[in-house]
Amino acid sequence: MGIKDRFKLKADEANLEIKALLKEYGNKKIGEVTLAQVYQGMRGITGLVSETSLLDPQEGIRFRGYSIPELQEKLPKAPGGTEPLPEGLFYLMLIGELPSTEDVENITGIWQRRSHVPTHVFATIDALPLDTHPMTMFVIGIMALQTESIFAKEYAKGMNKKDYWSATFDDAMNLIARLPRIAAYIYRRKYKQNQHIQPDGLLDWAGNLAHMMGYDDESFRELMRLYMTIHADHEGGNVSAHTTHLVGSALADAYQSLAAGMNGLAGPLHGLANQEVIKWIFEMREKLGSDTPSKEQIEEYVQDTLKAGKVVPGYGHAVLRKTDPRFTAQMEFGKKHMPDDPLVQTVWNIYEAVPPVLKSLGKIKNPWPNVDAHSGALLVHYGLVEYEFYTVLFGVSRALGVLASLIWDRALGFAIERPKSVTTELVKQWVQGKAEVSD
Repeated sequence: MGIKDRFKLKADEANLEIKALLKEYGNKKIGEVTLAQVYQGMRGITGLVSETSLLDPQEGIRFRGYSIPELQEKLPKAPGGTEPLPEGLFYLMLIGELPSTEDVENITGIWQRRSHVPTHVFATIDALPLDTHPMTMFVIGIMALQTESIFAKEYAKGMNKKDYWSATFDDAMNLIARLPRIAAYIYRRKYKQNQHIQPDGLLDWAGNLAHMMGYDDESFRELMRLYMTIHADHEGGNVSAHTTHLVGSALADAYQSLAAGMNGLAGPLHGLANQEVIKWIFEMREKLGSDTPSKEQIEEYVQDTLKAGKVVPGYGHAVLRKTDPRFTAQMEFGKKHMPDDPLVQTVWNIYEAVPPVLKSLGKIKNPWPNVDAHSGALLVHYGLVEYEFYTVLFGVSRALGVLASLIWDRALGFAIERPKSVTTELVKQWVQGKAEVSD
Protein backbone atom coordinates (compact mmCIF):
# COMPACT_ATOMS: atom_id res chain seq x y z
CA MET A 1 0.00 0.00 0.00
CA GLY A 2 1.38 3.42 -0.98
CA ILE A 3 1.86 6.34 1.39
CA LYS A 4 -1.14 8.19 -0.08
CA ASP A 5 -3.48 5.24 0.57
CA ARG A 6 -2.07 4.78 4.07
CA PHE A 7 -2.65 8.45 4.79
CA LYS A 8 -6.29 8.17 3.65
CA LEU A 9 -6.90 5.35 6.12
CA LYS A 10 -5.33 7.35 8.96
CA ALA A 11 -7.28 10.50 8.05
CA ASP A 12 -10.60 8.63 7.96
CA GLU A 13 -9.92 7.24 11.45
CA ALA A 14 -8.93 10.68 12.76
CA ASN A 15 -12.05 12.31 11.31
CA LEU A 16 -14.31 9.89 13.16
CA GLU A 17 -12.38 10.41 16.40
CA ILE A 18 -12.53 14.23 16.16
CA LYS A 19 -16.24 14.23 15.34
CA ALA A 20 -16.88 12.13 18.45
CA LEU A 21 -14.78 14.49 20.58
CA LEU A 22 -16.60 17.56 19.30
CA LYS A 23 -20.00 15.94 19.77
CA GLU A 24 -19.31 15.18 23.42
CA TYR A 25 -16.96 17.99 24.44
CA GLY A 26 -17.44 20.73 21.83
CA ASN A 27 -18.60 23.30 24.40
CA LYS A 28 -15.96 22.49 27.00
CA LYS A 29 -13.70 25.46 27.83
CA ILE A 30 -10.01 24.60 27.71
CA GLY A 31 -8.40 27.69 29.22
CA GLU A 32 -8.52 31.39 29.94
CA VAL A 33 -6.79 34.24 28.15
CA THR A 34 -5.06 37.10 29.93
CA LEU A 35 -4.88 40.65 28.67
CA ALA A 36 -1.10 40.34 28.45
CA GLN A 37 -1.48 37.37 26.10
CA VAL A 38 -3.84 39.36 23.88
CA TYR A 39 -1.34 42.19 23.54
CA GLN A 40 1.90 40.20 23.59
CA GLY A 41 1.70 37.87 20.62
CA MET A 42 -0.97 35.44 21.90
CA ARG A 43 1.84 33.63 23.75
CA GLY A 44 0.67 30.36 25.24
CA ILE A 45 -2.92 30.58 24.00
CA THR A 46 -4.04 27.15 22.83
CA GLY A 47 -5.89 27.76 19.59
CA LEU A 48 -4.47 25.35 17.02
CA VAL A 49 -4.35 21.63 16.37
CA SER A 50 -1.19 20.39 14.66
CA GLU A 51 -0.74 16.64 14.60
CA THR A 52 2.83 16.41 13.36
CA SER A 53 4.79 17.54 16.44
CA LEU A 54 4.46 18.84 19.98
CA LEU A 55 6.89 21.07 21.86
CA ASP A 56 7.55 20.25 25.50
CA PRO A 57 9.15 23.07 27.56
CA GLN A 58 11.51 20.61 29.25
CA GLU A 59 12.11 17.86 26.69
CA GLY A 60 11.97 19.90 23.49
CA ILE A 61 10.33 18.87 20.24
CA ARG A 62 8.69 15.49 19.83
CA PHE A 63 7.63 14.33 16.39
CA ARG A 64 4.57 12.12 16.79
CA GLY A 65 5.80 11.38 20.31
CA TYR A 66 9.43 10.65 19.39
CA SER A 67 12.31 12.80 20.65
CA ILE A 68 15.22 13.77 18.43
CA PRO A 69 17.58 11.21 20.01
CA GLU A 70 14.95 8.54 19.44
CA LEU A 71 14.56 9.59 15.82
CA GLN A 72 18.33 9.43 15.34
CA GLU A 73 18.19 5.86 16.59
CA LYS A 74 14.97 4.60 14.98
CA LEU A 75 14.61 6.30 11.58
CA PRO A 76 16.20 4.59 8.56
CA LYS A 77 19.62 5.83 7.45
CA ALA A 78 21.38 6.14 4.11
CA PRO A 79 23.63 3.15 3.30
CA GLY A 80 26.67 3.47 5.56
CA GLY A 81 25.24 6.59 7.22
CA THR A 82 24.40 7.32 10.85
CA GLU A 83 22.00 10.26 10.54
CA PRO A 84 18.24 9.85 9.91
CA LEU A 85 16.85 10.35 6.43
CA PRO A 86 14.31 13.20 6.35
CA GLU A 87 12.09 11.08 4.09
CA GLY A 88 11.52 8.92 7.17
CA LEU A 89 10.54 11.88 9.31
CA PHE A 90 8.05 13.04 6.67
CA TYR A 91 6.49 9.57 6.66
CA LEU A 92 6.28 9.64 10.46
CA MET A 93 4.68 13.11 10.54
CA LEU A 94 2.16 12.17 7.87
CA ILE A 95 1.23 8.61 8.88
CA GLY A 96 2.00 8.69 12.61
CA GLU A 97 4.05 5.49 12.52
CA LEU A 98 7.76 4.78 12.20
CA PRO A 99 8.61 3.87 8.60
CA SER A 100 10.47 0.84 7.39
CA THR A 101 13.50 1.14 5.14
CA GLU A 102 11.23 0.18 2.23
CA ASP A 103 8.79 2.98 3.12
CA VAL A 104 11.62 5.51 3.08
CA GLU A 105 13.02 4.20 -0.20
CA ASN A 106 9.55 4.54 -1.74
CA ILE A 107 9.34 8.21 -0.73
CA THR A 108 12.84 8.84 -2.05
CA GLY A 109 11.76 7.31 -5.34
CA ILE A 110 8.57 9.40 -5.49
CA TRP A 111 10.50 12.62 -4.87
CA GLN A 112 13.14 11.69 -7.43
CA ARG A 113 10.46 11.12 -10.09
CA ARG A 114 8.66 14.36 -9.27
CA SER A 115 11.73 16.61 -8.98
CA HIS A 116 11.68 18.19 -12.45
CA VAL A 117 11.45 21.98 -12.24
CA PRO A 118 9.92 23.82 -15.25
CA THR A 119 12.29 26.17 -17.06
CA HIS A 120 10.10 29.22 -16.42
CA VAL A 121 10.88 28.91 -12.69
CA PHE A 122 14.60 29.32 -13.34
CA ALA A 123 13.86 32.18 -15.74
CA THR A 124 11.85 33.93 -13.03
CA ILE A 125 14.67 33.60 -10.53
CA ASP A 126 17.17 34.76 -13.16
CA ALA A 127 15.16 37.95 -13.66
CA LEU A 128 16.03 39.08 -10.12
CA PRO A 129 19.14 41.17 -9.38
CA LEU A 130 22.03 39.14 -8.00
CA ASP A 131 22.03 41.12 -4.76
CA THR A 132 18.47 39.96 -4.00
CA HIS A 133 18.33 38.13 -0.65
CA PRO A 134 18.29 34.33 -1.15
CA MET A 135 15.02 34.02 0.79
CA THR A 136 13.34 36.45 -1.59
CA MET A 137 14.56 34.35 -4.53
CA PHE A 138 13.34 31.22 -2.76
CA VAL A 139 9.82 32.55 -2.16
CA ILE A 140 9.56 33.85 -5.72
CA GLY A 141 10.74 30.46 -7.00
CA ILE A 142 7.99 28.75 -5.02
CA MET A 143 5.39 31.15 -6.38
CA ALA A 144 6.66 30.62 -9.93
CA LEU A 145 6.02 26.90 -9.38
CA GLN A 146 2.39 27.63 -8.49
CA THR A 147 1.54 27.20 -12.18
CA GLU A 148 1.89 23.47 -11.49
CA SER A 149 -0.72 23.34 -8.71
CA ILE A 150 -3.04 20.37 -9.08
CA PHE A 151 -5.32 21.70 -6.34
CA ALA A 152 -5.76 25.06 -8.11
CA LYS A 153 -6.63 23.35 -11.40
CA GLU A 154 -9.05 20.86 -9.86
CA TYR A 155 -10.71 23.47 -7.67
CA ALA A 156 -11.34 25.64 -10.73
CA LYS A 157 -13.11 22.70 -12.37
CA GLY A 158 -15.36 22.17 -9.34
CA MET A 159 -13.78 19.64 -7.01
CA ASN A 160 -15.67 17.75 -4.29
CA LYS A 161 -14.62 18.86 -0.78
CA LYS A 162 -13.80 15.27 0.07
CA ASP A 163 -11.05 15.34 -2.54
CA TYR A 164 -9.30 18.49 -1.30
CA TRP A 165 -6.79 16.43 0.66
CA SER A 166 -5.84 14.30 -2.36
CA ALA A 167 -4.93 17.24 -4.59
CA THR A 168 -3.12 18.90 -1.69
CA PHE A 169 -1.18 15.69 -1.08
CA ASP A 170 0.01 15.64 -4.69
CA ASP A 171 0.90 19.35 -4.62
CA ALA A 172 2.87 18.86 -1.42
CA MET A 173 4.77 15.86 -2.75
CA ASN A 174 5.62 17.69 -5.98
CA LEU A 175 6.68 20.83 -4.14
CA ILE A 176 8.88 19.03 -1.60
CA ALA A 177 10.50 17.08 -4.43
CA ARG A 178 11.43 20.27 -6.28
CA LEU A 179 12.60 22.49 -3.41
CA PRO A 180 16.18 21.14 -3.29
CA ARG A 181 16.62 21.93 -6.99
CA ILE A 182 15.34 25.48 -6.51
CA ALA A 183 17.46 26.06 -3.40
CA ALA A 184 20.61 24.74 -5.06
CA TYR A 185 19.94 26.80 -8.19
CA ILE A 186 19.71 29.96 -6.07
CA TYR A 187 22.93 29.08 -4.26
CA ARG A 188 24.92 28.38 -7.43
CA ARG A 189 23.50 31.43 -9.21
CA LYS A 190 24.24 33.88 -6.42
CA TYR A 191 27.52 32.54 -5.07
CA LYS A 192 29.09 30.22 -7.67
CA GLN A 193 29.12 32.27 -10.90
CA ASN A 194 25.87 30.74 -12.14
CA GLN A 195 27.58 27.39 -12.67
CA HIS A 196 24.90 24.82 -11.95
CA ILE A 197 25.10 21.13 -11.10
CA GLN A 198 22.51 18.67 -12.38
CA PRO A 199 20.66 16.39 -9.94
CA ASP A 200 21.93 12.89 -9.19
CA GLY A 201 18.94 10.58 -9.53
CA LEU A 202 20.58 7.93 -7.35
CA LEU A 203 20.87 10.11 -4.24
CA ASP A 204 18.41 10.60 -1.41
CA TRP A 205 16.55 13.92 -1.03
CA ALA A 206 19.01 15.68 1.32
CA GLY A 207 22.07 14.05 -0.24
CA ASN A 208 21.01 15.33 -3.65
CA LEU A 209 20.60 18.85 -2.24
CA ALA A 210 24.20 18.73 -1.00
CA HIS A 211 25.35 17.43 -4.38
CA MET A 212 23.55 20.12 -6.39
CA MET A 213 25.01 22.80 -4.15
CA GLY A 214 28.48 21.45 -4.91
CA TYR A 215 29.27 19.64 -1.66
CA ASP A 216 29.95 15.95 -2.28
CA ASP A 217 31.73 15.22 0.99
CA GLU A 218 29.77 12.36 2.55
CA SER A 219 29.90 13.95 6.00
CA PHE A 220 28.28 17.10 4.55
CA ARG A 221 25.52 14.94 3.11
CA GLU A 222 25.12 13.49 6.58
CA LEU A 223 24.88 17.02 7.97
CA MET A 224 22.16 17.86 5.47
CA ARG A 225 20.23 14.74 6.46
CA LEU A 226 20.44 15.74 10.13
CA TYR A 227 19.74 19.42 9.39
CA MET A 228 16.68 18.65 7.27
CA THR A 229 15.34 16.35 9.97
CA ILE A 230 15.75 18.55 13.04
CA HIS A 231 14.47 21.76 11.39
CA ALA A 232 11.38 20.18 9.83
CA ASP A 233 8.73 21.13 12.40
CA HIS A 234 8.27 22.82 15.78
CA GLU A 235 4.54 22.35 16.41
CA GLY A 236 1.92 24.57 14.81
CA GLY A 237 2.22 27.94 16.53
CA ASN A 238 5.59 29.13 15.21
CA VAL A 239 5.39 31.81 12.53
CA SER A 240 6.21 29.67 9.47
CA ALA A 241 3.92 26.81 10.49
CA HIS A 242 1.08 29.05 11.62
CA THR A 243 1.29 31.23 8.53
CA THR A 244 1.22 28.23 6.20
CA HIS A 245 -1.82 26.91 8.07
CA LEU A 246 -3.53 30.31 8.15
CA VAL A 247 -3.16 30.98 4.43
CA GLY A 248 -4.05 27.39 3.65
CA SER A 249 -7.23 27.71 5.71
CA ALA A 250 -8.54 30.05 3.00
CA LEU A 251 -8.08 27.14 0.56
CA ALA A 252 -4.96 28.68 -0.93
CA ASP A 253 -2.97 25.90 -2.58
CA ALA A 254 0.22 24.41 -1.18
CA TYR A 255 2.48 26.72 -3.21
CA GLN A 256 0.75 29.90 -2.05
CA SER A 257 0.58 28.64 1.53
CA LEU A 258 4.23 27.61 1.72
CA ALA A 259 5.40 30.87 0.11
CA ALA A 260 3.54 32.77 2.82
CA GLY A 261 5.11 30.63 5.52
CA MET A 262 8.56 31.16 4.05
CA ASN A 263 8.08 34.92 4.18
CA GLY A 264 7.48 34.48 7.89
CA LEU A 265 10.56 32.29 8.21
CA ALA A 266 12.61 35.11 6.67
CA GLY A 267 12.02 37.30 9.73
CA PRO A 268 14.98 37.96 12.07
CA LEU A 269 12.98 36.66 15.06
CA HIS A 270 12.33 33.34 13.31
CA GLY A 271 14.37 31.53 10.66
CA LEU A 272 16.71 34.40 9.87
CA ALA A 273 18.11 34.01 13.39
CA ASN A 274 20.61 31.37 12.20
CA GLN A 275 22.08 34.01 9.90
CA GLU A 276 22.20 36.48 12.80
CA VAL A 277 24.07 34.01 15.02
CA ILE A 278 27.00 33.41 12.69
CA LYS A 279 27.15 37.11 11.84
CA TRP A 280 27.37 37.94 15.56
CA ILE A 281 30.18 35.41 16.09
CA PHE A 282 32.14 36.76 13.12
CA GLU A 283 31.76 40.30 14.45
CA MET A 284 32.84 39.20 17.93
CA ARG A 285 35.97 37.47 16.62
CA GLU A 286 36.86 40.52 14.54
CA LYS A 287 36.39 42.94 17.43
CA LEU A 288 38.35 40.75 19.84
CA GLY A 289 41.05 40.11 17.25
CA SER A 290 40.98 36.36 17.81
CA ASP A 291 39.53 33.33 16.05
CA THR A 292 39.53 31.51 19.40
CA PRO A 293 38.39 33.98 22.05
CA SER A 294 38.55 32.83 25.66
CA LYS A 295 35.44 32.29 27.76
CA GLU A 296 36.31 35.45 29.70
CA GLN A 297 36.49 37.48 26.50
CA ILE A 298 33.18 35.99 25.33
CA GLU A 299 31.51 36.85 28.64
CA GLU A 300 32.67 40.45 28.36
CA TYR A 301 31.48 40.71 24.77
CA VAL A 302 28.09 39.28 25.76
CA GLN A 303 27.82 41.90 28.50
CA ASP A 304 28.63 44.62 25.97
CA THR A 305 26.00 43.24 23.58
CA LEU A 306 23.34 43.34 26.28
CA LYS A 307 24.34 46.83 27.49
CA ALA A 308 23.92 48.07 23.93
CA GLY A 309 20.27 46.99 24.09
CA LYS A 310 20.77 44.03 21.78
CA VAL A 311 20.05 40.33 22.20
CA VAL A 312 22.46 37.45 22.00
CA PRO A 313 21.21 35.64 18.87
CA GLY A 314 20.60 31.93 19.23
CA TYR A 315 19.77 32.07 22.93
CA GLY A 316 16.32 31.90 24.45
CA HIS A 317 13.08 30.43 23.13
CA ALA A 318 9.41 31.27 23.53
CA VAL A 319 8.55 27.81 24.87
CA LEU A 320 11.71 25.85 25.70
CA ARG A 321 13.12 26.06 29.22
CA LYS A 322 16.21 23.88 28.70
CA THR A 323 18.91 23.49 26.07
CA ASP A 324 17.25 22.80 22.73
CA PRO A 325 17.83 19.12 21.86
CA ARG A 326 18.35 20.26 18.27
CA PHE A 327 21.38 22.22 19.52
CA THR A 328 22.61 19.11 21.33
CA ALA A 329 22.23 16.96 18.19
CA GLN A 330 24.35 19.42 16.22
CA MET A 331 26.92 19.62 19.00
CA GLU A 332 27.28 15.83 18.94
CA PHE A 333 27.70 15.98 15.16
CA GLY A 334 30.46 18.55 15.62
CA LYS A 335 32.24 16.42 18.21
CA LYS A 336 32.17 13.49 15.81
CA HIS A 337 33.15 15.21 12.56
CA MET A 338 35.07 18.40 13.50
CA PRO A 339 36.14 18.42 17.15
CA ASP A 340 39.17 20.66 16.49
CA ASP A 341 37.41 23.30 14.38
CA PRO A 342 38.06 26.73 16.01
CA LEU A 343 34.64 28.14 15.10
CA VAL A 344 32.81 25.10 16.43
CA GLN A 345 34.87 25.28 19.62
CA THR A 346 33.90 28.94 19.94
CA VAL A 347 30.23 27.95 19.75
CA TRP A 348 30.83 25.50 22.59
CA ASN A 349 32.62 28.19 24.63
CA ILE A 350 29.70 30.55 24.02
CA TYR A 351 27.42 27.79 25.28
CA GLU A 352 29.35 27.76 28.56
CA ALA A 353 29.61 31.54 28.85
CA VAL A 354 26.21 32.91 27.86
CA PRO A 355 23.68 31.12 30.13
CA PRO A 356 25.29 32.28 33.40
CA VAL A 357 25.36 35.87 32.14
CA LEU A 358 21.71 35.74 31.08
CA LYS A 359 20.73 34.05 34.36
CA SER A 360 22.34 36.87 36.32
CA LEU A 361 19.89 39.32 34.80
CA GLY A 362 17.07 37.59 36.65
CA LYS A 363 14.48 38.30 33.96
CA ILE A 364 15.14 35.62 31.35
CA LYS A 365 13.18 32.38 31.68
CA ASN A 366 15.30 30.49 29.19
CA PRO A 367 19.00 31.39 28.96
CA TRP A 368 19.78 28.27 26.96
CA PRO A 369 20.71 27.93 23.27
CA ASN A 370 18.19 27.06 20.60
CA VAL A 371 18.73 25.35 17.25
CA ASP A 372 20.12 28.48 15.58
CA ALA A 373 23.05 28.78 17.99
CA HIS A 374 25.01 25.95 16.35
CA SER A 375 23.92 25.33 12.76
CA GLY A 376 25.97 28.06 11.09
CA ALA A 377 29.29 26.90 12.54
CA LEU A 378 28.80 23.41 11.11
CA LEU A 379 28.07 24.82 7.66
CA VAL A 380 31.09 27.13 7.76
CA HIS A 381 33.33 24.15 8.50
CA TYR A 382 32.50 22.72 5.08
CA GLY A 383 33.05 26.03 3.34
CA LEU A 384 29.43 27.16 3.19
CA VAL A 385 30.22 30.62 4.50
CA GLU A 386 27.43 32.50 2.72
CA TYR A 387 25.31 32.93 5.83
CA GLU A 388 22.51 34.79 4.04
CA PHE A 389 21.68 31.43 2.44
CA TYR A 390 21.25 29.53 5.71
CA THR A 391 17.56 30.38 6.06
CA VAL A 392 16.88 28.86 2.64
CA LEU A 393 18.18 25.55 3.96
CA PHE A 394 15.93 26.01 6.98
CA GLY A 395 13.03 26.65 4.59
CA VAL A 396 13.62 23.49 2.56
CA SER A 397 13.50 21.51 5.78
CA ARG A 398 10.53 23.32 7.31
CA ALA A 399 8.48 22.51 4.19
CA LEU A 400 8.35 18.89 5.35
CA GLY A 401 6.45 19.70 8.53
CA VAL A 402 4.19 22.51 7.35
CA LEU A 403 3.11 20.67 4.20
CA ALA A 404 2.46 17.45 6.09
CA SER A 405 0.27 19.55 8.40
CA LEU A 406 -1.47 21.20 5.43
CA ILE A 407 -2.42 17.79 4.07
CA TRP A 408 -3.92 16.96 7.47
CA ASP A 409 -5.76 20.32 7.53
CA ARG A 410 -7.43 19.40 4.25
CA ALA A 411 -8.18 15.83 5.30
CA LEU A 412 -9.79 16.96 8.56
CA GLY A 413 -11.72 19.74 6.86
CA PHE A 414 -10.43 22.50 9.12
CA ALA A 415 -12.32 25.78 8.78
CA ILE A 416 -10.92 29.10 7.66
CA GLU A 417 -9.05 30.68 10.57
CA ARG A 418 -10.67 33.89 11.75
CA PRO A 419 -9.94 34.88 15.39
CA LYS A 420 -11.76 37.82 16.95
CA SER A 421 -9.91 41.12 17.40
CA VAL A 422 -10.84 44.10 19.58
CA THR A 423 -9.78 47.70 20.04
CA THR A 424 -7.86 49.10 23.00
CA GLU A 425 -10.89 51.31 23.71
CA LEU A 426 -13.06 48.22 24.19
CA VAL A 427 -10.35 46.65 26.38
CA LYS A 428 -10.42 49.74 28.62
CA GLN A 429 -14.20 49.41 28.91
CA TRP A 430 -13.78 45.74 29.89
CA VAL A 431 -11.26 46.37 32.65
CA GLN A 432 -13.37 49.29 33.97
CA GLY A 433 -16.48 47.11 34.06
CA LYS A 434 -18.27 49.28 31.48
CA ALA A 435 -18.61 46.48 28.94
CA GLU A 436 -18.86 42.71 29.11
CA VAL A 437 -16.36 40.37 27.53
CA SER A 438 -18.26 38.41 24.91
CA ASP A 439 -17.74 34.68 24.46
